[in-house]
Amino acid sequence: MTLQLRVYVPPHPLIKHWLAVARDAATPSVLFRSAMTELGRWLTYEAARDWLPTLETTVQSPLDSCPATLIDPQVPVAVVPILRAGLGLLEGAQTLLPLASVYHLGLVRDEETLEPSCYLNKLPEKFSPQTRVLITDPMLATGGSIMTAMAELTQRGADPSLTRIVCVVAAPPALQKLSAAYPGLNVYTAAIDETLNGNGYIVPGLGDAGDRTFGT
Repeated sequence: MTLQLRVYVPPHPLIKHWLAVARDAATPSVLFRSAMTELGRWLTYEAARDWLPTLETTVQSPLDSCPATLIDPQVPVAVVPILRAGLGLLEGAQTLLPLASVYHLGLVRDEETLEPSCYLNKLPEKFSPQTRVLITDPMLATGGSIMTAMAELTQRGADPSLTRIVCVVAAPPALQKLSAAYPGLNVYTAAIDETLNGNGYIVPGLGDAGDRTFGT
């Protein structure tokens, strides 16, 4: 079967609510951070479905033994926030993946060329086979940053088919690039906006998610 990029926009009312809060230009920074945390939580919840490794066992209830399914602790899980804006989604993701290792990747975009450059790379030299990787990056706009992140991850052994991207808003240019290069990938987003402006920002989007998260 031919692999194809899958983009999920979960129809969850809490995701829709917090997206509306995040989009609103009148939302203060402290509430914007809360919205990002909640979006990180609920989008990660959706991304974890049929993704986290499980094992079958038996447990003893107060009345009788019964079959049970548990998360397999032997299979590593990694969360990679794309700094700095990806930190806004990290807290919510960690509430659901408390045992995951966190590897920071710092990327900054040249506002003239729109090309990203890396200023911090805390990825391991090699990921263990079967590692589940969750990337948090609020905006998939031109695709420059996420493509750089995916290149860094795959050259260290991360499997795109076991990788999930959690973002708040995605745009077609980024999704098209990901689809061409990593067809086994899965993206979870609260919305897909069709337009980029001349500065490479998604419209209507969220504005600068990093600035709004940290109030700078």
